[in-house]
Amino acid sequence: MYICIFEDESYRRLLPLTHLRPVFDLRCGQMTLREKIARVFPDDVFILHTRDYMRDVVKERHPGSYVNEVPGDARRILLVNGRLLFNSEVARKFEDRGSDALYHTGDVLLGGWISGVRLDKFRELVRNRLLSSEDFDAVARVEVGDAELIAYPWDLVRNNPSELVSDFKISTGGKGENHGKVYDGAHLLNPSQIHIGKSTKVKPGVVLDAEKGPIYIAREVEVMPNAVVRGPAFIGRGSIIKMGAKIYENTSIGEMCKVGGEIESSIIQAYSNKQHEGFLGHSYIGEWVNMGADSNTSDLKNDYGSVRIYNDGLMVDTGLQFVGLTMGDHSKCGINSMFNTGTVISACCNVYGSGTPPKYLPAFSWGEPQSGYVTYRIEKAVEVARRVMERRNIGLSRAEEELLKRVFELTVQERDAAGIHG
Repeated sequence: MYICIFEDESYRRLLPLTHLRPVFDLRCGQMTLREKIARVFPDDVFILHTRDYMRDVVKERHPGSYVNEVPGDARRILLVNGRLLFNSEVARKFEDRGSDALYHTGDVLLGGWISGVRLDKFRELVRNRLLSSEDFDAVARVEVGDAELIAYPWDLVRNNPSELVSDFKISTGGKGENHGKVYDGAHLLNPSQIHIGKSTKVKPGVVLDAEKGPIYIAREVEVMPNAVVRGPAFIGRGSIIKMGAKIYENTSIGEMCKVGGEIESSIIQAYSNKQHEGFLGHSYIGEWVNMGADSNTSDLKNDYGSVRIYNDGLMVDTGLQFVGLTMGDHSKCGINSMFNTGTVISACCNVYGSGTPPKYLPAFSWGEPQSGYVTYRIEKAVEVARRVMERRNIGLSRAEEELLKRVFELTVQERDAAGIHG
Protein backbone atom coordinates (compact mmCIF):
# COMPACT_ATOMS: atom_id res chain seq x y z
CA MET A 1 0.00 0.00 0.00
CA TYR A 2 1.16 3.53 -0.77
CA ILE A 3 0.68 6.15 1.92
CA CYS A 4 1.19 9.84 1.19
CA ILE A 5 2.07 12.03 4.18
CA PHE A 6 1.41 15.60 3.12
CA GLU A 7 1.95 19.15 4.29
CA ASP A 8 -0.79 21.72 3.95
CA GLU A 9 -0.60 25.52 3.94
CA SER A 10 -0.83 25.57 7.73
CA TYR A 11 2.90 24.79 7.86
CA ARG A 12 3.23 28.58 8.13
CA ARG A 13 1.70 28.56 11.60
CA LEU A 14 4.46 26.17 12.68
CA LEU A 15 7.23 28.54 11.68
CA PRO A 16 10.05 28.95 12.64
CA LEU A 17 10.24 25.21 13.33
CA THR A 18 9.27 24.46 9.72
CA HIS A 19 11.69 26.84 8.01
CA LEU A 20 14.14 23.99 7.41
CA ARG A 21 11.98 20.86 7.75
CA PRO A 22 8.50 19.67 6.80
CA VAL A 23 5.83 19.58 9.49
CA PHE A 24 5.88 15.79 9.67
CA ASP A 25 9.50 15.81 10.85
CA LEU A 26 8.69 17.70 14.06
CA ARG A 27 9.06 15.81 17.34
CA CYS A 28 6.37 15.09 19.92
CA GLY A 29 6.93 12.43 22.54
CA GLN A 30 9.64 9.93 21.61
CA MET A 31 9.49 10.43 17.87
CA THR A 32 8.52 12.64 14.96
CA LEU A 33 5.02 12.92 13.55
CA ARG A 34 6.15 10.97 10.46
CA GLU A 35 7.59 8.18 12.58
CA LYS A 36 4.28 7.81 14.41
CA ILE A 37 2.53 7.20 11.08
CA ALA A 38 5.23 4.77 9.90
CA ARG A 39 4.91 2.84 13.16
CA VAL A 40 1.26 2.05 12.35
CA PHE A 41 2.09 1.06 8.74
CA PRO A 42 5.51 -0.63 9.06
CA ASP A 43 5.34 -2.60 5.79
CA ASP A 44 4.03 0.08 3.45
CA VAL A 45 5.70 2.49 1.04
CA PHE A 46 5.63 6.22 1.77
CA ILE A 47 5.22 9.23 -0.44
CA LEU A 48 6.23 12.47 1.25
CA HIS A 49 4.58 15.61 -0.11
CA THR A 50 6.24 18.86 0.90
CA ARG A 51 7.00 22.36 -0.35
CA ASP A 52 8.89 22.26 -3.65
CA TYR A 53 11.96 24.05 -2.27
CA MET A 54 12.14 21.46 0.54
CA ARG A 55 12.11 18.49 -1.85
CA ASP A 56 15.84 17.77 -2.24
CA VAL A 57 16.56 17.96 1.49
CA VAL A 58 13.62 15.67 2.29
CA LYS A 59 14.90 13.17 -0.32
CA GLU A 60 18.29 13.15 1.39
CA ARG A 61 16.82 12.68 4.85
CA HIS A 62 14.34 9.95 3.81
CA PRO A 63 16.04 7.90 1.07
CA GLY A 64 13.49 5.06 1.31
CA SER A 65 10.53 7.28 0.43
CA TYR A 66 9.19 8.90 -2.71
CA VAL A 67 9.18 12.71 -2.42
CA ASN A 68 6.71 14.84 -4.41
CA GLU A 69 6.08 12.02 -6.86
CA VAL A 70 3.65 9.12 -7.13
CA PRO A 71 5.06 5.75 -8.31
CA GLY A 72 3.78 4.59 -11.67
CA ASP A 73 2.34 1.35 -10.28
CA ALA A 74 0.23 3.10 -7.62
CA ARG A 75 -3.47 2.54 -8.25
CA ARG A 76 -4.86 3.69 -4.92
CA ILE A 77 -3.24 5.67 -2.10
CA LEU A 78 -4.03 6.75 1.43
CA LEU A 79 -3.48 10.44 2.18
CA VAL A 80 -2.50 11.41 5.76
CA ASN A 81 -2.05 14.98 6.97
CA GLY A 82 1.47 15.35 8.37
CA ARG A 83 0.18 17.46 11.28
CA LEU A 84 -1.82 14.56 12.73
CA LEU A 85 -0.83 12.93 16.00
CA PHE A 86 -1.28 9.51 14.49
CA ASN A 87 -1.90 6.18 16.18
CA SER A 88 -3.77 2.93 15.55
CA GLU A 89 -7.03 4.46 16.77
CA VAL A 90 -6.79 7.26 14.20
CA ALA A 91 -5.85 4.68 11.55
CA ARG A 92 -9.14 2.86 12.18
CA LYS A 93 -11.00 6.03 11.29
CA PHE A 94 -9.29 5.85 7.88
CA GLU A 95 -10.36 2.27 7.21
CA ASP A 96 -10.55 1.49 3.49
CA ARG A 97 -14.16 0.98 2.49
CA GLY A 98 -13.31 0.39 -1.16
CA SER A 99 -14.41 3.80 -2.44
CA ASP A 100 -12.75 7.21 -2.51
CA ALA A 101 -13.37 9.40 0.51
CA LEU A 102 -11.87 12.46 2.19
CA TYR A 103 -11.68 12.73 5.98
CA HIS A 104 -12.09 16.12 7.65
CA THR A 105 -12.31 17.77 11.00
CA GLY A 106 -14.17 20.97 10.26
CA ASP A 107 -12.54 22.59 7.24
CA VAL A 108 -9.22 20.78 7.67
CA LEU A 109 -8.36 17.84 5.42
CA LEU A 110 -7.02 14.99 7.58
CA GLY A 111 -6.57 12.50 4.77
CA GLY A 112 -8.46 10.13 2.54
CA TRP A 113 -8.41 7.46 -0.13
CA ILE A 114 -8.04 8.40 -3.80
CA SER A 115 -7.81 6.37 -6.99
CA GLY A 116 -8.57 6.55 -10.70
CA VAL A 117 -8.86 10.00 -12.24
CA ARG A 118 -8.41 11.65 -8.85
CA LEU A 119 -5.08 9.90 -8.42
CA ASP A 120 -4.10 10.97 -11.93
CA LYS A 121 -4.85 14.57 -10.97
CA PHE A 122 -2.85 14.16 -7.78
CA ARG A 123 0.19 12.94 -9.77
CA GLU A 124 0.35 16.35 -11.43
CA LEU A 125 -0.57 18.39 -8.36
CA VAL A 126 2.04 16.77 -6.13
CA ARG A 127 4.82 18.21 -8.30
CA ASN A 128 3.60 21.78 -8.12
CA ARG A 129 1.91 22.83 -4.87
CA LEU A 130 0.54 21.78 -1.52
CA LEU A 131 -2.67 19.82 -1.17
CA SER A 132 -6.17 21.13 -0.40
CA SER A 133 -9.51 19.35 -0.09
CA GLU A 134 -10.74 21.61 -2.89
CA ASP A 135 -8.48 19.72 -5.29
CA PHE A 136 -10.87 16.76 -5.39
CA ASP A 137 -14.40 17.10 -6.73
CA ALA A 138 -17.40 14.97 -5.82
CA VAL A 139 -15.61 12.87 -3.23
CA ALA A 140 -17.51 11.55 -0.24
CA ARG A 141 -16.73 13.63 2.83
CA VAL A 142 -16.37 11.92 6.22
CA GLU A 143 -16.27 14.00 9.39
CA VAL A 144 -13.70 12.78 11.93
CA GLY A 145 -14.49 14.51 15.18
CA ASP A 146 -11.70 14.01 17.67
CA ALA A 147 -8.40 13.72 15.77
CA GLU A 148 -5.55 15.73 17.32
CA LEU A 149 -3.92 18.13 14.84
CA ILE A 150 -0.79 20.14 15.53
CA ALA A 151 -1.63 23.73 14.61
CA TYR A 152 1.03 25.77 16.44
CA PRO A 153 4.47 25.08 17.99
CA TRP A 154 3.01 25.16 21.50
CA ASP A 155 0.65 22.31 20.55
CA LEU A 156 3.68 20.02 20.34
CA VAL A 157 4.73 20.96 23.87
CA ARG A 158 1.14 20.75 25.16
CA ASN A 159 0.70 17.22 23.79
CA ASN A 160 4.16 16.02 24.81
CA PRO A 161 3.14 14.57 28.22
CA SER A 162 0.48 12.23 26.84
CA GLU A 163 2.61 11.29 23.81
CA LEU A 164 5.55 10.35 26.05
CA VAL A 165 3.33 7.97 27.98
CA SER A 166 1.68 6.56 24.85
CA ASP A 167 4.97 6.11 22.96
CA PHE A 168 6.53 4.32 25.93
CA LYS A 169 3.65 1.84 26.09
CA ILE A 170 3.83 1.14 22.36
CA SER A 171 7.63 0.89 22.09
CA THR A 172 8.18 -1.23 25.22
CA GLY A 173 4.86 -2.95 25.82
CA GLY A 174 4.62 -0.84 28.96
CA LYS A 175 7.54 -2.60 30.66
CA GLY A 176 10.97 -1.17 31.37
CA GLU A 177 14.20 -3.02 30.56
CA ASN A 178 17.88 -2.33 31.15
CA HIS A 179 20.18 -3.06 28.20
CA GLY A 180 22.91 -0.67 29.30
CA LYS A 181 25.16 -0.25 32.34
CA VAL A 182 23.79 1.18 35.57
CA TYR A 183 26.64 1.91 37.98
CA ASP A 184 26.53 1.25 41.69
CA GLY A 185 25.19 4.32 43.46
CA ALA A 186 22.62 5.15 40.77
CA HIS A 187 18.98 4.98 41.88
CA LEU A 188 16.09 3.81 39.71
CA LEU A 189 12.68 4.58 41.17
CA ASN A 190 9.92 2.38 39.73
CA PRO A 191 12.32 0.52 37.37
CA SER A 192 9.44 -1.30 35.67
CA GLN A 193 8.76 2.03 33.91
CA ILE A 194 12.37 2.76 32.91
CA HIS A 195 13.90 1.65 29.59
CA ILE A 196 17.68 1.92 29.20
CA GLY A 197 19.12 1.21 25.75
CA LYS A 198 22.23 -0.64 24.64
CA SER A 199 25.63 0.94 25.40
CA THR A 200 23.98 3.55 27.62
CA LYS A 201 25.76 4.46 30.87
CA VAL A 202 23.99 5.67 33.99
CA LYS A 203 26.69 6.92 36.36
CA PRO A 204 26.82 6.96 40.21
CA GLY A 205 24.56 9.46 41.94
CA VAL A 206 22.05 9.55 39.09
CA VAL A 207 18.35 9.38 40.03
CA LEU A 208 15.85 8.15 37.43
CA ASP A 209 12.45 8.82 38.97
CA ALA A 210 9.63 7.09 37.08
CA GLU A 211 7.09 7.14 39.88
CA LYS A 212 4.92 9.70 38.06
CA GLY A 213 5.65 8.68 34.49
CA PRO A 214 7.87 6.45 32.33
CA ILE A 215 11.45 7.24 31.30
CA TYR A 216 12.83 6.03 27.95
CA ILE A 217 16.58 6.40 27.49
CA ALA A 218 17.75 5.30 24.04
CA ARG A 219 21.04 3.62 23.17
CA GLU A 220 24.52 5.17 23.51
CA VAL A 221 23.41 7.80 26.02
CA GLU A 222 25.60 8.94 28.90
CA VAL A 223 23.88 10.19 32.05
CA MET A 224 26.67 11.79 34.08
CA PRO A 225 26.95 11.62 37.89
CA ASN A 226 24.31 13.30 40.06
CA ALA A 227 21.90 14.06 37.24
CA VAL A 228 18.18 13.64 37.94
CA VAL A 229 15.59 12.68 35.34
CA ARG A 230 11.91 12.66 36.30
CA GLY A 231 9.35 11.00 34.06
CA PRO A 232 7.62 11.06 31.79
CA ALA A 233 10.75 11.82 29.78
CA PHE A 234 12.67 10.74 26.67
CA ILE A 235 16.41 10.93 26.01
CA GLY A 236 17.41 10.25 22.42
CA ARG A 237 20.26 8.19 20.98
CA GLY A 238 23.77 9.44 21.68
CA SER A 239 22.76 12.33 23.91
CA ILE A 240 24.71 13.38 27.01
CA ILE A 241 23.07 14.49 30.25
CA LYS A 242 25.63 16.62 32.08
CA MET A 243 26.63 16.40 35.75
CA GLY A 244 23.96 17.64 38.13
CA ALA A 245 21.39 18.19 35.39
CA LYS A 246 17.76 18.45 36.47
CA ILE A 247 15.47 17.05 33.77
CA TYR A 248 11.88 17.45 34.93
CA GLU A 249 8.79 15.69 33.67
CA ASN A 250 7.27 16.07 30.18
CA THR A 251 10.64 16.62 28.48
CA SER A 252 11.83 15.13 25.18
CA ILE A 253 15.50 15.41 24.21
CA GLY A 254 16.29 14.23 20.70
CA GLU A 255 19.33 12.51 19.27
CA MET A 256 22.91 13.70 19.87
CA CYS A 257 22.13 16.55 22.28
CA LYS A 258 24.15 17.78 25.25
CA VAL A 259 21.99 19.11 28.05
CA GLY A 260 22.46 20.40 31.56
CA GLY A 261 20.97 22.85 34.03
CA GLU A 262 17.21 22.76 34.56
CA ILE A 263 14.78 21.66 31.85
CA GLU A 264 11.04 21.24 32.28
CA SER A 265 8.20 20.39 29.88
CA SER A 266 10.28 21.08 26.79
CA ILE A 267 11.23 19.50 23.46
CA ILE A 268 14.69 19.65 21.91
CA GLN A 269 14.52 18.41 18.32
CA ALA A 270 18.07 16.93 17.96
CA TYR A 271 21.77 17.86 17.66
CA SER A 272 21.43 20.85 19.99
CA ASN A 273 23.30 21.94 23.11
CA LYS A 274 22.07 23.42 26.34
CA GLN A 275 24.99 22.22 28.40
CA HIS A 276 25.16 24.66 31.30
CA GLU A 277 23.15 26.07 34.17
CA GLY A 278 20.00 28.00 33.36
CA PHE A 279 16.29 27.24 33.05
CA LEU A 280 14.44 26.06 29.93
CA GLY A 281 10.71 25.58 30.41
CA HIS A 282 7.68 24.86 28.18
CA SER A 283 9.87 25.49 25.15
CA TYR A 284 10.62 23.97 21.76
CA ILE A 285 14.23 24.13 20.54
CA GLY A 286 15.18 23.14 16.99
CA GLU A 287 18.29 21.39 15.64
CA TRP A 288 21.88 22.68 15.69
CA VAL A 289 21.02 25.23 18.38
CA ASN A 290 23.53 26.28 21.03
CA MET A 291 22.38 28.01 24.20
CA GLY A 292 25.10 29.87 26.11
CA ALA A 293 25.88 29.31 29.79
CA ASP A 294 23.26 30.57 32.25
CA SER A 295 20.68 31.31 29.55
CA ASN A 296 17.16 31.44 31.00
CA THR A 297 13.63 31.38 29.67
CA SER A 298 10.48 32.66 31.33
CA ASP A 299 7.43 30.47 30.77
CA LEU A 300 4.92 32.27 33.03
CA LYS A 301 3.70 35.87 32.96
CA ASN A 302 3.79 37.89 36.17
CA ASP A 303 0.01 38.25 36.07
CA TYR A 304 -0.44 34.49 35.47
CA GLY A 305 -2.46 35.31 32.36
CA SER A 306 -2.76 33.60 29.00
CA VAL A 307 0.39 33.89 26.86
CA ARG A 308 0.18 35.66 23.50
CA ILE A 309 2.71 34.82 20.77
CA TYR A 310 3.63 36.40 17.45
CA ASN A 311 2.77 33.86 14.77
CA ASP A 312 2.75 34.31 10.99
CA GLY A 313 2.23 38.07 11.21
CA LEU A 314 -0.36 38.02 14.00
CA MET A 315 -0.42 38.03 17.78
CA VAL A 316 -2.14 34.79 18.77
CA ASP A 317 -3.58 34.00 22.19
CA THR A 318 -2.34 30.50 23.03
CA GLY A 319 -4.93 30.02 25.77
CA LEU A 320 -2.10 28.60 27.86
CA GLN A 321 -0.61 29.87 31.09
CA PHE A 322 2.82 28.33 30.47
CA VAL A 323 4.65 28.99 27.19
CA GLY A 324 8.40 29.54 26.99
CA LEU A 325 10.83 29.95 24.10
CA THR A 326 10.49 28.75 20.51
CA MET A 327 13.88 28.73 18.76
CA GLY A 328 14.48 27.67 15.15
CA ASP A 329 17.29 25.57 13.69
CA HIS A 330 20.88 26.84 13.62
CA SER A 331 20.20 29.67 16.08
CA LYS A 332 22.56 30.58 18.92
CA CYS A 333 22.38 32.66 22.07
CA GLY A 334 25.29 33.98 24.14
CA ILE A 335 25.96 33.55 27.84
CA ASN A 336 23.42 34.99 30.28
CA SER A 337 20.78 35.38 27.57
CA MET A 338 17.31 36.13 28.96
CA PHE A 339 14.07 35.37 27.09
CA ASN A 340 10.65 36.70 28.05
CA THR A 341 7.56 34.51 28.18
CA GLY A 342 6.48 33.39 24.72
CA THR A 343 9.55 34.64 22.82
CA VAL A 344 10.08 33.34 19.27
CA ILE A 345 13.59 33.31 17.79
CA SER A 346 13.55 32.19 14.16
CA ALA A 347 16.08 30.07 12.27
CA CYS A 348 19.72 31.12 11.89
CA CYS A 349 19.71 33.89 14.48
CA ASN A 350 22.58 34.95 16.73
CA VAL A 351 21.47 36.63 19.96
CA TYR A 352 23.76 37.96 22.69
CA GLY A 353 24.26 40.85 25.12
CA SER A 354 22.35 42.12 28.12
CA GLY A 355 18.61 42.71 28.24
CA THR A 356 15.87 40.66 26.59
CA PRO A 357 15.41 40.24 22.82
CA PRO A 358 12.11 41.26 21.24
CA LYS A 359 9.21 38.82 21.52
CA TYR A 360 9.79 37.92 17.86
CA LEU A 361 13.05 37.95 15.90
CA PRO A 362 12.98 37.16 12.14
CA ALA A 363 15.23 34.54 10.58
CA PHE A 364 18.86 35.50 9.90
CA SER A 365 19.00 38.23 12.55
CA TRP A 366 22.22 39.01 14.44
CA GLY A 367 22.72 41.32 17.39
CA GLU A 368 21.78 42.35 20.91
CA PRO A 369 18.93 44.22 22.61
CA GLN A 370 21.05 47.30 23.45
CA SER A 371 22.49 48.15 20.03
CA GLY A 372 19.91 46.42 17.85
CA TYR A 373 19.99 43.77 15.14
CA VAL A 374 21.39 43.47 11.64
CA THR A 375 21.08 40.83 8.93
CA TYR A 376 23.12 37.69 9.47
CA ARG A 377 24.91 37.43 6.12
CA ILE A 378 23.97 34.23 4.31
CA GLU A 379 27.59 33.43 3.46
CA LYS A 380 28.53 33.60 7.13
CA ALA A 381 25.47 31.61 8.19
CA VAL A 382 26.30 28.79 5.76
CA GLU A 383 29.94 28.79 6.89
CA VAL A 384 28.96 28.52 10.57
CA ALA A 385 26.35 25.82 9.88
CA ARG A 386 28.96 23.77 8.05
CA ARG A 387 31.47 24.18 10.87
CA VAL A 388 28.96 23.26 13.58
CA MET A 389 27.78 20.14 11.74
CA GLU A 390 31.32 18.96 11.02
CA ARG A 391 31.95 18.84 14.78
CA ARG A 392 29.40 15.98 14.82
CA ASN A 393 30.99 14.40 11.73
CA ILE A 394 28.03 15.42 9.58
CA GLY A 395 28.54 17.37 6.39
CA LEU A 396 26.34 20.23 5.20
CA SER A 397 25.02 18.93 1.90
CA ARG A 398 24.51 20.98 -1.22
CA ALA A 399 20.74 20.60 -0.83
CA GLU A 400 20.87 21.88 2.75
CA GLU A 401 22.98 24.85 1.71
CA GLU A 402 20.51 25.72 -1.04
CA LEU A 403 17.63 25.43 1.43
CA LEU A 404 19.36 27.88 3.80
CA LYS A 405 19.77 30.32 0.91
CA ARG A 406 16.14 29.92 -0.11
CA VAL A 407 14.86 30.58 3.42
CA PHE A 408 17.11 33.63 3.57
CA GLU A 409 15.41 34.96 0.41
CA LEU A 410 11.93 34.09 1.67
CA THR A 411 12.45 36.08 4.87
CA VAL A 412 13.89 39.30 3.39
CA GLN A 413 10.59 41.18 3.61
CA GLU A 414 10.06 40.07 7.20
CA ARG A 415 13.46 41.47 8.19
CA ASP A 416 12.79 44.66 6.28
CA ALA A 417 9.50 45.11 8.11
CA ALA A 418 11.32 44.69 11.43
CA GLY A 419 13.95 47.26 10.45
CA ILE A 420 16.73 44.68 10.28
CA HIS A 421 19.21 45.57 7.52
CA GLY A 422 22.92 45.66 6.82
